[in-house]
Amino acid sequence: MTFSNENSPLAGHLLLAVPSLRDPNFSRSVVFMAAHSAEEGAFGYVLNRPLGQRVADLLPDQELGALGQIPVFVGGPVATDKLAFASLHWNRKRGTLRCQTHLSVHDAMQELSMGHVVRGFVGYSGWGKGQLEEEIKSRSWIISPPQRIVLNTKAHEKLWMSVLNEMGPVYRLIANTPEKVDLN
Repeated sequence: MTFSNENSPLAGHLLLAVPSLRDPNFSRSVVFMAAHSAEEGAFGYVLNRPLGQRVADLLPDQELGALGQIPVFVGGPVATDKLAFASLHWNRKRGTLRCQTHLSVHDAMQELSMGHVVRGFVGYSGWGKGQLEEEIKSRSWIISPPQRIVLNTKAHEKLWMSVLNEMGPVYRLIANTPEKVDLN
């Protein structure tokens, strides 16, 4: 499956959790929205929650080549017993991020050989019909156009802050909000 921001206003965009979002699955998370439909719900992957393992650690009995060295991320709280692959490709002209999801091991290896960024995800983020729209209305999420920095798997620690900082002065204030505001 291939998704881009042509499918809906949210597909292809990033969702950034507001600092007050206390759900530990999404605290200071950056979610790439792979699909969104008002009728069917939404689907995406958290980009800044590394599992601390590589693909080879989870698939030790397979010949994986370079795919085996790819870090695995926790894509969200749904279906955390499954390993999924996604390929991310930046379109410089349009400033969009294309995402191919549900890739087989073979397809992921092919995408990697073409120079695309491939990520392994355990689990995904999903919302039912109208659920994400309600969360956005209640200001649990900040919507951002895609940014090329999300392709850098080593930037995960500061990804939330980096994306917010690029959005302007008001968002820089949000980015610098202490994690535990109640202790200040």
